[in-house]
Amino acid sequence: MMNDCMNLLLLGSGGREHALAWKLSQSPLLNRFYIAPGNAGTAAVGTNVPIGATDFDALKTFSLDHGIDMIVVGPEAPLVEGVYDFFHSDEETRHIHVIGPSKEGSMLEGSKDFAKNFMVRHQIPTARFLTVSSETIGEGYAFIDSLPSPYVLKADGLAAGKGVLIVNDADDAKRQLGEMLDGQFGEASRRVVIEEFLSGVECSVFVLTDGKSYKILPVAKDYKRIGEGDSGLNTGGMGAVSPVPFADDDFMEKVRTRIVEPTVNGLQKEGILYKGFIFLGLIKVEEDPKVIEYNARMGDPETQAVIPLVQSDLLDLLVGVATETLGERSLLIDSRHAVAVVMASGGYPGSYETGKLISGLDEVTGSLVFHAGTKEVDGGVVTSGGRVLAVTSLGATMNEALEASYRSIEKIRFEKRYFRRDIGKDLKVYGSK
Repeated sequence: MMNDCMNLLLLGSGGREHALAWKLSQSPLLNRFYIAPGNAGTAAVGTNVPIGATDFDALKTFSLDHGIDMIVVGPEAPLVEGVYDFFHSDEETRHIHVIGPSKEGSMLEGSKDFAKNFMVRHQIPTARFLTVSSETIGEGYAFIDSLPSPYVLKADGLAAGKGVLIVNDADDAKRQLGEMLDGQFGEASRRVVIEEFLSGVECSVFVLTDGKSYKILPVAKDYKRIGEGDSGLNTGGMGAVSPVPFADDDFMEKVRTRIVEPTVNGLQKEGILYKGFIFLGLIKVEEDPKVIEYNARMGDPETQAVIPLVQSDLLDLLVGVATETLGERSLLIDSRHAVAVVMASGGYPGSYETGKLISGLDEVTGSLVFHAGTKEVDGGVVTSGGRVLAVTSLGATMNEALEASYRSIEKIRFEKRYFRRDIGKDLKVYGSK
């Protein structure tokens, strides 16, 4: 039974979770708020709990001891490992609403092969593909020969964002395929999805669904490479902007009718329990959207740009998800632009040092600072990860928001800090101001 003084537990410890916690903490429906395990930022809006997001037994004990009414799942690992099913199948915890899909629903992210075949079954536009194992590697070689260069190789399972290779040469692609199947990414690459390469511009569309109805959140574009001009190694994401100028009304109507509705309806038709966020990684090929990938949760750092644009009570929307009344609730969106710029540890995504004291956080005005790799030590805040902070600003134009974030970044100091100075610059060709 839902009431207006809910006890809430949020799972996760990154920038996405701080952004969600910041927004949820503003709800008048909230009573007590806990984050497991959280970071130095979430500690300011709720109570951090030293429990890992996949320690289901400890989470159950804590939830029962603290009268938790709802669990909001931030990262993918607990979803893919079945946190929804764990709580839903236990008599003692069945009354606790879990915002996040079932283990089967999470396979949209947990298995590239599952996701691609789901898209085929429901006529959802995506790249041509073939899934191979060590036993069928010969078929994989033949499929590579049938495709134009470059070639996309994806580990079937979760590989912490590192299991995707784009290879220009066919012989090199075959060699890389063999290495992946030999365990380059552990169990995640025991099967590999080979895809045709799609050329276009990418964006992220976030959908909140109660399994029947849905709401489409603001569209974002993130910046994955460590170097400016999208050069260098892939990262978890170095920044994000929302909205996106090329995702106009015509494009979004195609997204809604060709991708969002067939996805939600397909899950329902197949009897797959899905109450939570769906992340659509899309590419605009000429004027048409195609799905690159699904994720079973919000993105990071896109959440840090998208959530500040949501004007509605997020907890009220999540109550709608839990009670299958989402369609009766309104989603109000700020008309401004949001930009999130990530501040990272020097050396990331390679080796980097932690424990660096962060100063200047209290000097920031006019921006939101979402913590990711931080922790509190002796009354101060120190770095504890590769991506440390995301500085988010809102403005009447994208440039206004960008300038505000970069002004705020100049006030925040830690040894060997690194950030990209070109977030959003590529969008100027679409007339972004």
